Amino acid sequence: MWADDDAAIRFDHGAAYERFMGCWSRAAGALFLDWLAPPAEARWLEIGCGTGAFTELILQRCRPAAIVAVDPAPAQVAYARRRTDANVISFHVASAEALPCSDESQDVVVSALALNFIADRPAALREMRRVARAHGIIAAYVWDFAGGRMPNAPLVEALRHLKIVGPAPPGGRDCALAPLRSLLAGAGLTNIETTALDIAVTYADFTTFWHAQTPSFSPTTRLIARLSPAQRAALINVLCRALPLRPDGSIAYLARAHAVRGCLP
Repeated sequence: MWADDDAAIRFDHGAAYERFMGCWSRAAGALFLDWLAPPAEARWLEIGCGTGAFTELILQRCRPAAIVAVDPAPAQVAYARRRTDANVISFHVASAEALPCSDESQDVVVSALALNFIADRPAALREMRRVARAHGIIAAYVWDFAGGRMPNAPLVEALRHLKIVGPAPPGGRDCALAPLRSLLAGAGLTNIETTALDIAVTYADFTTFWHAQTPSFSPTTRLIARLSPAQRAALINVLCRALPLRPDGSIAYLARAHAVRGCLP
């Protein structure tokens, strides 16, 4: 039985999170922005900015007039501030349910790979709608936890093969396309669209994959730490057989994100 502290993801180490999710975040974010096709010179609000990987993509690709980026984890916000000091970006420690923006002040409101971690998603959508301008865009994308196609799926499946099951990800059941559409419809948005984004990432070798996939803040890592030496050896053996190794020793596989967008009337 998992204690609450064991099951919690601790967003307290920006560099470790960047190593774990950075390459996936940037690849998914690029596909998401291609699909979203946002207007240039827009005022952006990003909810759940984490280490700032998606914030940087907005800056590089969208010619924003301004970006407000918020996250409830102080360590993540501190890391994001250190990695980019563009004068159009303003980082804040804040929750999605209490956004530090005035009414009708943002053209594009987005959440990148964070919506399922928000405890009260309907309240967050009400806040997103409050700060968005008339005809503004509200959009998000999340890993397909519901379908088991997230970046750490090989590790999760290898553990399951050994009959070792960790805690379910927060909000995982709500990451399918239908619940995402319902969430935006419940907030009164119009012109709602959804799509699936398939993302490929390559690791140089198994050691790189293992180091990236076992960050200290992850409940899966804490589960692995409690395994016996024999169990850990069995886990690595299962992974080595299951992962798609190329002749040069590199590892490449796909994950899937689900995206949704809507507009204010």
